[in-house]
Amino acid sequence: MAINALMLSSSRVGNTPYLEHAIKFIKPLSQNTKKWLFIPYAGVSMDHDAYLLMVQQGLADLSLEITSMHQSQDPKQAIRDADGIFVGGGNTFQLLNMLYLHDVIELIREQVQAGKPYVGWSAGSNITGLSIRTTNDMPIVEPPSFNALNLLPLQLNPHYSNYQAPGHNGETRAQRLLEFTVVDPLTPVIAIQEGTALWRQGDNLRLVGDKEGYLFHGKQQEVPITSGSDLSAYL
Repeated sequence: MAINALMLSSSRVGNTPYLEHAIKFIKPLSQNTKKWLFIPYAGVSMDHDAYLLMVQQGLADLSLEITSMHQSQDPKQAIRDADGIFVGGGNTFQLLNMLYLHDVIELIREQVQAGKPYVGWSAGSNITGLSIRTTNDMPIVEPPSFNALNLLPLQLNPHYSNYQAPGHNGETRAQRLLEFTVVDPLTPVIAIQEGTALWRQGDNLRLVGDKEGYLFHGKQQEVPITSGSDLSAYL
């Protein structure tokens, strides 16, 4: 089997209900699955039970059985037993740190490479790349490594916006990603706006949603990627 992974930029678009916009993207991955495991650890400021309930309610239309990794005495077995994996948003550093703590990085990678569907949003998408070096989050903890799941041989930047508030003199997102490409000109970064996602199916990768994405790679800066574009060349 081949990788079937969906990397959503966000859990919401504007003021829409939680995960409502994502149901149409998730549905094709959940057609032949029932039991899904949710990984809640990015939700630092939220109780894990409350986070699970929010996901269950948000995806109720899909009629899935969703449990959470924090409920299991054996997280590795919970991952093996699940038909699919959901990974929620929040703080990417804490999420990756907890995955290292539970020693499940390699297991998740192996399971997804063997065909187990994966759906992440925000931080849950950040960790599917080579590393979390292009996350937008504050490093509130120090994981053993920034190396991530490597389901995509590139970097992601969810929630992409290059808006600069009037009077604000800090760097824009594009300037931050330029900094990354200066120190690592060989690794591409794909930035995705809210409401969009990257969908990897085997050796195919495309941008889905109704907004364009952006490529940062070496001297290529903020190059628009049209919705529906085939990005398989980056695999």
